[in-house]
Amino acid sequence: MYALKSAGQQVIYKIINPFINLLIALKITPNMVTTMGLILNLVAAGIFVYGAEASKRGDMSIIGWGGAMILFAGVFDMIDGRLARVSNTSSKFGAFYDSVLDRYSEMFMFLGICYYLVAHHYLFSSFFAFLALIGSSMVSYTRARAEGLNIKCDIGWMQRPERIVIIGGSALLCGILAPIIGNDFRIEGPATRVPWFETISIFTIPLTIVAILSNYTAVQRIEHTQKELNKNEK
Repeated sequence: MYALKSAGQQVIYKIINPFINLLIALKITPNMVTTMGLILNLVAAGIFVYGAEASKRGDMSIIGWGGAMILFAGVFDMIDGRLARVSNTSSKFGAFYDSVLDRYSEMFMFLGICYYLVAHHYLFSSFFAFLALIGSSMVSYTRARAEGLNIKCDIGWMQRPERIVIIGGSALLCGILAPIIGNDFRIEGPATRVPWFETISIFTIPLTIVAILSNYTAVQRIEHTQKELNKNEK
């Protein structure tokens, strides 16, 4: 899994390197890119809030646009660190600033998603969206707290890039497929009015997976840190 992720990163770096060189030529700093990432995530949250207020239940186009903006903002999350390394402008404050704004970005993103789901009465899915917010925050917090104790703690599947790709990608896919299969497509279980699957499930099922695996990753990091601290004490 790690080797596959590393290979994927190298491919992406080759694609974005010309853009990185352009930013260096324009004297764009990593902190500027980080700030732009936050602004784009605020736009993504705004798209979901707008959809909650202005669109009808079952209109998946807003979800698609929100997903596209999440993925676009995610590109800036990747570029800032790469820009800092290539331009040799890495700093402790830059790393701190990036980490803080990443948390703000993710919280605003989930705020927009939860607002949309609650407003359109997808209450069960909104519960898992909130769990995904909790898990995402704890994945980052457990790593930061462990590293404060001099314990390397980057294990687990649901780190920020994976969460962004899954949430943004599934939202975009939902918006693309809805006109094909229908906004009101449903598969209902026998003798029940609760659907097993509906169009929005293209987005909410991956969101549920993020909720489960991000919290599981946080638990893994707690266990890992405990083991490492026990080793050091012995």
